[in-house]
Amino acid sequence: MPTSTGLLTDHYELTMLTSFVTDGTAEHPAVFEAFARRLPEGRRYGVLAGLGRLLPLVADFTFADDEVEWLLEEGVVNDVTAAYLRAFRFSGDIDAYPEGDLYFPGSPILTVRGTLGECVLLETLVLSVLNHDSAIASAAARMVLAAGGRPEDGGRPLVEMGSRRTQEESAVAVARAAYVAGFASSSNLAAGRRHGVPTVGTAAHAFTLAYPTEAAAFASQVAAQGVGTTLLVDTYDTAQGIRTAVEVAGAGLGAIRIDSGDLADESADARALLDELGATDTRIIVTSDLDEFVLTALADAPIDGYGVGTRVATGSGHPTASMVYKLVAVADEPRGDLRPVAKKSHDKVSVGGRKTAWRRYADGVLVGELFTTGNDVDLGTGPDVTAVQVAAIRAGKVVHSPTLQEVRAHCAAALATLPGPTRSVAAGPSYLTVSQRPSTDTTEGDHR
Repeated sequence: MPTSTGLLTDHYELTMLTSFVTDGTAEHPAVFEAFARRLPEGRRYGVLAGLGRLLPLVADFTFADDEVEWLLEEGVVNDVTAAYLRAFRFSGDIDAYPEGDLYFPGSPILTVRGTLGECVLLETLVLSVLNHDSAIASAAARMVLAAGGRPEDGGRPLVEMGSRRTQEESAVAVARAAYVAGFASSSNLAAGRRHGVPTVGTAAHAFTLAYPTEAAAFASQVAAQGVGTTLLVDTYDTAQGIRTAVEVAGAGLGAIRIDSGDLADESADARALLDELGATDTRIIVTSDLDEFVLTALADAPIDGYGVGTRVATGSGHPTASMVYKLVAVADEPRGDLRPVAKKSHDKVSVGGRKTAWRRYADGVLVGELFTTGNDVDLGTGPDVTAVQVAAIRAGKVVHSPTLQEVRAHCAAALATLPGPTRSVAAGPSYLTVSQRPSTDTTEGDHR
């Protein structure tokens, strides 16, 4: 049965809400913040993705009447909280780093302002979307850079093809996030339909096996798709497959795909054979458990493009983004002034107060990031100092909705601000340590 956005949450969010609603605390102003305490081991930067998916989900965050009844029957909420949920609409504000931007440990990626009740309800949804999509985009960006950059910048194109390696809805989000990070296309048709991600695809080994001969399979594909298609040549014997492909399609064959063996050796042999057969313009596409490390090793191979599946779509290709969503300021009465709050527990220390992030650049290279807290938000602007966050939601309405192409372009521009060594796949500490500028204002002063 269809599930509303509201139920895409954890049980304990509603038990907390029940206490807040019952004692009146739900109406107190509050500020929550999403951030990562650290990057995965060896990573130099993170890439934020998922904001374009998240904002509409927040705007549509509701509970259907039958879902509220179920929550009552299960004892998750009481009657007064059920009434709160039936009328719930997020009415607060959200500021965020633009999708496709870089982030580092401590970067205030997303700031949610509203009442305590409405802000706490968003925790699971915020983290589900941002953690998943940012993990994908961060891994995908490394792969794009390892492939020499985007095709428009002279790099080899990457096709995202991991749908069969993950849950069906996750597959659509994977395709979108990988495209944001610089992948050229995806095999996932839903991503094409919903988000405008370019889609590509030709045939699997089952297609070749379905015909009595490899030549018959290739002839059928060429008849349907034209000579510009890509023929999968390694079902039986790669060298013979290449000869058969050129015999069937002619020297104008668009591309061959190799999905097995030592890809460096196989591609070199394939290039030599294609040239010998006169198919000098036929491209070589390779697939088979590729990631940024394999792509780096294949940099000198005569390969024209890659298909990446498992290592971009699942945890074997990328660690989690490990973002958290924490209360950083709260008022002690409705419409009261906010006071900063922070965790002090070992290894999970946070900084209290609503934050404003700033970046410094030198000759187009990112050299620093810091934040101010409370009302101390003005560092001035200029060619070397830039505010990072943008207004994303105001009074519950989405006010930031760039196109996917604009998000993709922003990601490319953000990655270009990293110095060359940081863009390599070599492990190292986070490129930046986000620091706090001492504030001259110790009160938040913000209320609703």
